[in-house]
Amino acid sequence: MKSHSTYVKVRYAETDQMGVVYHGNYAQYLEIARIEWLDSLGISYKKMEMEGVMLPVFEMKFKFLKSATFDDTLKIETFLKQKPGVRIEFSYLIYNQHGELLTEAETTLVFMDTVKKRPVICPEKLLKKLGY
Repeated sequence: MKSHSTYVKVRYAETDQMGVVYHGNYAQYLEIARIEWLDSLGISYKKMEMEGVMLPVFEMKFKFLKSATFDDTLKIETFLKQKPGVRIEFSYLIYNQHGELLTEAETTLVFMDTVKKRPVICPEKLLKKLGY
């Protein structure tokens, strides 16, 4: 299982009046983590799109255990769940700077041809980087 850790500092604008991270911001945190996961493999998401493959989100699930707050440093651990095909599935664990587990999440994305807007198989280049 290929994994990667990403760190994000919670900005004031990402919180509500109580200083708690607004739940809608978690989708962005996961996107940051996925892009860094790809970068860690030497895959540029921008280049992948320029080569005709994009990754729209198909499904997203969260379990909020504790609140993240302003100025927290979040550690987002991103895990590839299985060998990608047409879909690629990730699980995530989000911790604060004290090591407390705050959030569990999962996403499923679909490899999509940017021109035809139809699903395609995971690019061979990515499979090779993953050791498949």
